[in-house]
Amino acid sequence: MKREIKFSLVFRDMWQSAGKYVPTVDQLTRVAPAIIEMGCFARVETNGGGFEQVNLLFGENPNRAVREWTKPFHEAGIQTHMLDRALNGLRMSPVPDDVRQLFYQVKKAQGTDIARTFCGLNDVRNIAPSIKYAKAAGMISQCSLCITHSPIHTVEYYTKMAMELIELGADEICIKDMAGIGRPHSLGQIVANIKAKHPEIPVQYHSHAGPGFNVASILEVCNAGCDYIDVGMEPLSWGTGHADLLTVQAMLKDAGYKVPEINMEAYMKVRSLIQEFMDDFLGLYISPKNRLMNSLLIGPGLPGGMMGSLMSDLEKNLETINKNNIKNNKPLMSQDQLLIKLFDEVAYVWPRVGYPPLVTPFSQYVKNLALMNVMQMEKGKARWSMIADDIWDMILGKAGRLPGPLAPEIIEKAKAEGREFFEGNPQDNYPDSLDKYRKLMNEKQWETGEDDEELFEYAMHPAQYEAYRSGKAKVEFKADVAKKKAEKQGAAKPVAPAATPAAAPANVTMAMPTTPQVMTVDVNGQAFKVTVAFGDTAGAPSAPETPAAPATAPAPAAAPAGAGKEVLSPLEGKFFLVKGASDTPVKVGDVVKEGDVLCYVEAMKTYNAVRAEFGGTVTAICLASGDAVSEDDVLMTIQ
Repeated sequence: MKREIKFSLVFRDMWQSAGKYVPTVDQLTRVAPAIIEMGCFARVETNGGGFEQVNLLFGENPNRAVREWTKPFHEAGIQTHMLDRALNGLRMSPVPDDVRQLFYQVKKAQGTDIARTFCGLNDVRNIAPSIKYAKAAGMISQCSLCITHSPIHTVEYYTKMAMELIELGADEICIKDMAGIGRPHSLGQIVANIKAKHPEIPVQYHSHAGPGFNVASILEVCNAGCDYIDVGMEPLSWGTGHADLLTVQAMLKDAGYKVPEINMEAYMKVRSLIQEFMDDFLGLYISPKNRLMNSLLIGPGLPGGMMGSLMSDLEKNLETINKNNIKNNKPLMSQDQLLIKLFDEVAYVWPRVGYPPLVTPFSQYVKNLALMNVMQMEKGKARWSMIADDIWDMILGKAGRLPGPLAPEIIEKAKAEGREFFEGNPQDNYPDSLDKYRKLMNEKQWETGEDDEELFEYAMHPAQYEAYRSGKAKVEFKADVAKKKAEKQGAAKPVAPAATPAAAPANVTMAMPTTPQVMTVDVNGQAFKVTVAFGDTAGAPSAPETPAAPATAPAPAAAPAGAGKEVLSPLEGKFFLVKGASDTPVKVGDVVKEGDVLCYVEAMKTYNAVRAEFGGTVTAICLASGDAVSEDDVLMTIQ
């Protein structure tokens, strides 16, 4: 019999590759004993990535979630691991050095054993501090090679990177095939090269099933010396997710490897609980298309972990495009047509922005840039006319060194806008901030928490943490779930016949409420009234739970938003006056000039700056931070 291969259940990524959310802490602690009972996992991915942000969106405390979710695995002797984004920590934008250092201390104290660190640009400079901080905190430092397929990303490129990481002190190497587009033979060569020089370094392979390569890739990397294989399980395996445990175990057993046996009774228990969680609310955010294999993904190379949220976002993007098409008497676009346009535009954009590996956050940046190009061009505007600040930071080198050269058109646009390229260490752009957040918490009379975990959470996710603390996040989450459940069930009451109360015909039309419905949501014992709207809400009255900022002078009845010209939202998302809690927001009465940043619309995990197209005095701010906005909603007025 050949050597032993161990399995890791990527439970966190299973959910985030399928849809928008992960289970709540109560659901996680229910399923943990059954996962342990399966008896086949050496490791479980418990947190990291978007896990903490999702907890905050629920209105749950992510620190409690991580502590309670990791505890039973520790007691069973199963290692836990998290995904971290090096310079970006647990978010989509760079993190100050002192916050990064606290990050590993907090997660180790909460029960996470292994830090799987990756840089979306494969810039070793961004990973080096994570190795040092993870090991200082007592964690195993597992460093990732972000696999993609391009003229630049060769076997030699990845072998050299692995050697550099091991030299810096990495305890393990992860082959992170996040899009599943790594070619099996090449992946085997990379693993063989690592093991030839460092047989003592454990190698773990992570892949996604979508394009169809990954089962062959698993066999190749195992034949080359891989030690651990990441797996998923039904009903969330395959599609944008991962190869199923049962398939991988059977294949490797047939190949002569020693693999753990599976307690099938416990397997079915976990499978049943996952389905129960989907039926509760998580399935409302999972597109059925995400359960399908899709060889179209070989071309754009977009990762499985992003495709779950992408399909959900595309529904809103399609609605925006078709509203514009209706307005301009153009034919409606289907979701498949939009998807093909997006994939074609990704293929155009990716080489022109220097071939960043398509992994978080840079896969989102490339996808968002491509999608914005498609949406702007559909409206008759120019390509590259809307580039978010975080994407500019990637282009300019502030997030790390791009693998390839930029296209002349991108360089010319940067120069035309007066933007400067950066050649130094990316971490130098982001000064320490813990003292600032500690002071803010003291002013708000908030506790910094056990092991400073609340301080860490606030510094890592300022806007989301404030929404959690205020109760706003839970209100919005519960209202959104209620809306989606009502839509799924048709809010489905038969339409009463106009003439007589005769029985409805067999082909009765199912209708949803035509007006917003008021509901009461309980948050920690406090009742909030919220309005849930169904279908097209254009022209429908709204009742946000946070009042809009008033104008400095009484507005005429015809223009309640304030006197002057309207500043419109360029896209659908959430409105924020600032990106960080310590930034200075624009306020009523401020004088602004053309080109000044007025506010942000957060969409598709990036903050898109809204700049003044004309100068003047701000007379009204029409929304509160965190409010949902649609394209062309009035954000503020300037006179």
